[in-house]
Order: sequence, then C-alpha cells, then structure tokens
Amino acid sequence: MFMNRKFIAKVVLLVFMISFLFPVFSLASEDVYVWSSDVVTSSVSANTTDNSNSLNLECSGAVLIEQNSGKVLYDHNMHEKLRPASVTKVMTILLIMEALDNGRITLDTKIPCSQNATSMGGSQIWLDPRETLSVNEMLKAICVVSANDCTVAMAEYLAGSEEAFVIQMNDKAKALGMNDTTFKNCHGIDEDGHVTSAYDISLMSRELLVNHPTITNYTTIWMDSLRDGKSSLVNTNKLIRNYKGATGLKTGSTSVALYNLSASATRDGLSLIAVVLKAPNTKVRFAEATKLLDYGFNTYSYSEFGKKDDVVKSLTVNKGTIKNVNAILGDSTGALVKKGEEKNLVQNVDLQDTVQAPVTRGQVLGEVTYSLDGEVVGRTSIIAETDIPKVTLWSMVGHLFQTWYQLIR
Repeated sequence: MFMNRKFIAKVVLLVFMISFLFPVFSLASEDVYVWSSDVVTSSVSANTTDNSNSLNLECSGAVLIEQNSGKVLYDHNMHEKLRPASVTKVMTILLIMEALDNGRITLDTKIPCSQNATSMGGSQIWLDPRETLSVNEMLKAICVVSANDCTVAMAEYLAGSEEAFVIQMNDKAKALGMNDTTFKNCHGIDEDGHVTSAYDISLMSRELLVNHPTITNYTTIWMDSLRDGKSSLVNTNKLIRNYKGATGLKTGSTSVALYNLSASATRDGLSLIAVVLKAPNTKVRFAEATKLLDYGFNTYSYSEFGKKDDVVKSLTVNKGTIKNVNAILGDSTGALVKKGEEKNLVQNVDLQDTVQAPVTRGQVLGEVTYSLDGEVVGRTSIIAETDIPKVTLWSMVGHLFQTWYQLIR
C-alpha cells in the first residue's frame, strides 16, 4: 500500500510538470508571429478589413492600406514571405531621402560610380566608372527605370559599401516593424533569403510617402532624360500614366520573383497604397493593383476634421499679462470611414473656458475626439498658440507706465 501511494504521487507530480511546461514549449515555436511595437495601429475597427479574397486576386500576396493611418483594408496572404525584386528599392530610396533630410547629402551632391556598380546587370543606365551623376539624377534613374547600377552607387556612397548599406536597410526594416523581411542586397536581384511580404512593403512605402512626400516629384515622372537628353527614361510603372491620382511607387520583376508592384494613389483627400506580389505576368500585376485601389476608393472616404493650427476657441487667461489665448489644433486630424457613414461622425471637445497663467506656447489645453458609432476614430490635442506670462508686480508697474505714457503723448 505504501509503494502504491508513492507510485501514485510520482505519477501526479509528473502529470503536473508536463501540464505546466507544455505552454512554454508551445510559445517557443517558430510559428508564433511576434508583432513589433512600432507597427501602426488601426484607426477604425478591424472588422472593416476584407481578407476573403473577394476580388479574386491571382497574385500570391497582396494588401491595401490607407496611407494616413496605415489601416489594412484588404488582405490576401499579406504576411507570406516572397521575393520582392526591385520593389526592394523602396527601402533604398527611403534611406536616400533620410540622408537628404539630415543634410548628409544634397540633390546636387555628385555620386561616383564604382566598377562594382557597373557590373550589376538587369535594369540600368549603363554607368561609366569615369562619370559622376548628381543625387537628383540618381533618384530619377532609380525611381523611373529602376537602375541597379545607380542604386548600388548610392548605397556605396552613403555607407561605404553595399554590405554596410544592407545592414542599415535591415535595421530600418526592424524599426518599422517589418517582421517578415530580410534584405540581402539593395537592388532586389534574386538572392536566397532575400524576402519580404506585401504587408512589410506597405509599411516602408507608407514611411516613404508620409515622411518624404517630395519623393513623388520622382515617382510620378512618366518620361524624362539624363546626360543632356542622351539617356531616355520611361517609367516602368504604367499606372502613372493610366490611373487617376497615381503617385507612385515602384515596380519589380525577375524570372523567380515574377511580377511585383507597390502602387500608391490619392483622390479627394484619401491616399491608398496597394501592394501586389508574385503576379503571373505584368498585365495581371497592374490589373490587380487597379482592383485594389478601385476597391478602396469606391468603399472608403477620408473625412478631414481640421488642420494643424486651426483655432478651436479663444480662452480667458487668469492673471495673465494678456487676457486671451487662442486654443489651436496641435495636428491635422481626420478619419477613414466607409462611404455613407460620414454623417454619423460625432465631435467631442474637452476644453475649459479659462486657463491659469503662465501659459507656454504648445501647452496642452484639451483634446478633441471624433467617434463613429461609439468608437473613437480620430483625436488630437488642443494647444496654446502663444506664450503668456503671469502678471507680477513689475509687469503691473510696467503696464501702468505704458498706459500713462500713451495717455500723455
């Protein structure tokens, strides 16, 4: 009897240990998808996303997002890891634009060409190691005709080598929450392990368009030339010519990756990004991007509530050297809504009538929120437009002296 009890106790202990440890083993599985904290959160409810492939897309992966919020509107295998081909260059262009913004280069900076850059093959403008082109010319070549030689020349100039630049690409991808992505090169020529997803491409495309909107000066070029007209450029993205409101962005294709596209467009204040990966041919690539964009523009609208610095109200300032201060919107604000629901939007302003001095410029005074069917779809802070010091003995004396001086003039 003693042995039986001892045996039963061991069995119970073993069962307890297995049940305790099993969840740990499950969580360690490589199949668990870990979301980055930097991924953009939705501004409208998730049930508005279409992931049923109701558009009958033939491509292997696709996504449609609203550019302002990053909200996913249509999902077709958007996290499937696929070869991006030259759509890779969206990240390269993003890093070039960041270098321009922080002053490391200017559009007039002359970029030399290495022997390595001339040996890339694929799409190119046949750079000569003896020539230099400006950053402006390099961007034209990269954005319009997807020039691999120019892409590598820029990468080498900015980071010292293509390998060092690719490290920067992967670091940026991680910062943007591109969890499906590993870059092996800066141009997109097929290489084992060089993969991303439709969703990740939408993230870097959004980053480029939102924070570097002047890139559309290049991505919307249909035809141009370099070298005093000797090198003609015709955009590989046919939507620039054929789709109303198209703003870019980048094509890509190889015999292994097949046909890819990140397509962006803006109509009536609504900006969309459609990504198509591994379409069977170029005709399908453009047709399916068009389907996605049409779906977005036909289904949704962007309601703008107010622009940055719009005056909400004039507040009384207690004990201030000035009696009133304008309460203004801290940022432009709006929301993505399904068409027909705009009339159901409700605005709520949380703001007092008075404020105590001293007041500093940019000081948060309140908040305005916008709701649809009880769900908050937009919000922004209300801030002070100017500094207003508090009244002191010396300021009162100064004010009285100024008033007296005006009276006796």
